[in-house]
Amino acid sequence: MTAATSTTERRYQSGFGNEYASEAVPGALPQGRNNPQRGPFDLYTELISGTAFTAPRHENRRTWLYRRQPSVVSGRYQPYAQPLWSTGADREVALPPEPLRWHPQPLDEAAAKADFVDGMRTIAANGDAESQVGIGSLMYLAGRSMERRAFVNADGEMLVVPQQGRLVITTELGVLDVKPGEIAVLPRGMAFKVALPDGLSRGYVCENYGAHFRLPELGPIGSNGLANARDFQAPVAAFETEEGGYEIVKKFGGRFWQAPMKQSPFNVVAWHGNLSPVKYDTAHFMVIGSISFDHPDPSIFTVLTSPSDTPGTANCDFVIFPPRWMVMENTFRPPWFHRNLMSEFMGLVLGEYDAKPGGFKPGGASLHNCMVPHGPDEEAFDKATNADLKPHKLDNTLAFMFESRYRFVPTNFALKSPALDTDYADCWAGLKDQFKA
Repeated sequence: MTAATSTTERRYQSGFGNEYASEAVPGALPQGRNNPQRGPFDLYTELISGTAFTAPRHENRRTWLYRRQPSVVSGRYQPYAQPLWSTGADREVALPPEPLRWHPQPLDEAAAKADFVDGMRTIAANGDAESQVGIGSLMYLAGRSMERRAFVNADGEMLVVPQQGRLVITTELGVLDVKPGEIAVLPRGMAFKVALPDGLSRGYVCENYGAHFRLPELGPIGSNGLANARDFQAPVAAFETEEGGYEIVKKFGGRFWQAPMKQSPFNVVAWHGNLSPVKYDTAHFMVIGSISFDHPDPSIFTVLTSPSDTPGTANCDFVIFPPRWMVMENTFRPPWFHRNLMSEFMGLVLGEYDAKPGGFKPGGASLHNCMVPHGPDEEAFDKATNADLKPHKLDNTLAFMFESRYRFVPTNFALKSPALDTDYADCWAGLKDQFKA
């Protein structure tokens, strides 16, 4: 890549949803008008709009690209096989109202041969990409970098949560280096490729068919707390100079297509706008918790939200459970037993989850759908009800949740996977009737 700085000195631009501007070659950004008759250095002008043109100004997302060749220069598309990456809910799956859990998916020989695209597996999904509602909850198992290959997802934006192995994500706007503990958000319709510098890699992906992820409103919390906009980082402009063609794989309407391209899609010399890939380090999340009693609702841990047409009821909330102090007094500290309107897909990046200390492992996943009872297992309950209630810190842990108003439907792959924990419900079997009249 050629960039304003070298690979070892790579910089980022701070902020979420900012009007960014970046040029890999000084003078490549036109001044005064977005689409001049002739662009600087004879670059082509291209606009990528992530919202309708007439969206309210504060919600409008678009970016102007100044590139060596426009993206219309490509071959004809042919069908491409990726049978394990499905889209939306499969209404034919008869799903009982029970909790589900998966052990970590193995990084086996098949994973070692797959790249980020071919290694993707849908675990559960809801909604419909054509209607632009709902999300898919996926995992990637990969061991091969994408070299002269790029991917475009026209069905939704992608929130990537690495669990094992660093990702170097080259996008049309620049490069993001994302390690476990960080996340990346990749806009709908923007080309990218993923390199795996640490070899075998595993992680989670939320494919968001609905409204853009954005920072949640803070309400009574005030002006500070949770995820701060300044901690999100967008790439600086960079472009490839190596000669040679590319293969483009595109996800479009739930199907996959491939086409040859004689040039690199990563040929953007300058850009400005507010539709950009970003990364975020979850260590910067400012946790807000109780300092008196009662375990707070998980909404207090929301990093990003994708709203629905019902205010306060999200298409998807991305929630994390990072290291934090527990200082409540005379109260039950793990999440209580509960049934929710919202459906929860959960994953564990590292460490131990306090409500499931034994059975929930890094790289695993659980699913608790609408009104399915769940909560701490027997071990966690016994520990919480007998603990010495002094301040202590939950450390070396990072769990997350994709929470949605729509019911998740697991895929046949997930329901038939050897990783499915068929004994999950047994973790509550030892909770006896303790009533003492």
